Amino acid sequence: MENVLSIRTITKNYGKIRALNRVSFEVPEGAVFGILGPNGSGKTTLLSVILDVLKPDEGNFLWFGAPGSPQQRMKIGSLLETPNFYHYLSGANNLKITQSISGRGGKAAIDDVLKKVKLFERRNYRFNSYSLGMKQRLAIAGALLGSPKVLVLDEPTNGLDPVGIAEMRELIIELSKKGYTIIVASHLLDEVEKICTHVAILKKGDLLTTGHVDDVLLDEDIVEIGSREMDKLESAIADYKPLSKFKREGNYCHLYLDKGTSRLDEINQFCFSRGITLNHLVLKKKRLEARFFELTGN
Repeated sequence: MENVLSIRTITKNYGKIRALNRVSFEVPEGAVFGILGPNGSGKTTLLSVILDVLKPDEGNFLWFGAPGSPQQRMKIGSLLETPNFYHYLSGANNLKITQSISGRGGKAAIDDVLKKVKLFERRNYRFNSYSLGMKQRLAIAGALLGSPKVLVLDEPTNGLDPVGIAEMRELIIELSKKGYTIIVASHLLDEVEKICTHVAILKKGDLLTTGHVDDVLLDEDIVEIGSREMDKLESAIADYKPLSKFKREGNYCHLYLDKGTSRLDEINQFCFSRGITLNHLVLKKKRLEARFFELTGN
């Protein structure tokens, strides 16, 4: 899998404040890549750098393996700030203005992008009649003009109600299935966990970790086991040698092992050899929220 974006030791200062501190990572083609961090972590600054809105103080970045150029920029659609449209114009007419300014896409492109964001039936309605979710989808339609290969979205669910958030999540997943690489900055852990294949976690300008979501979530194996004889199980499992630690939580015991070392069949056999029949045996994923708080110390 090729990388559409390579970020190399990007540093950006605002006076004495270091917004980004030698940040480096790569975005693979076809990924939904989440840049995750609390407000003030440097997410918007990083997106501004890779979109040539800001110049870094150190480091560089490559789009599609080469330094940025106007031709490459046409392959990238972006939504960096709150969308500004004319309230008294229809969605379609607003996109005509966006198209005339950007020079992206042909005559049929507007209908095409409106269909992609599921606004085609409302294309002739005034912008001021749109819900917040519809307004945000219209902005993404504008970013889709010209058939870019990559979409860069800064907090696309900001200000949306739960229905709007769910609609935006479904849209991002659908666009990913159609072949777009999507880079999305967010402070919402739950949304990143639901839609992203890869993630980079920032805190105060520092990159804490990056990689496939499954790799970031699982810094260790957690196996959840249960039995009708929980006291006997708790006593016996302490002798299971691969175990780094365990703790009992309600009707289950959680076993913690080095990443990639859990063997469910061996655990089951070990318990059976001690006269314990398991009625529950599951390899669990650590939620991104728990992993994020571990990394950031929050």
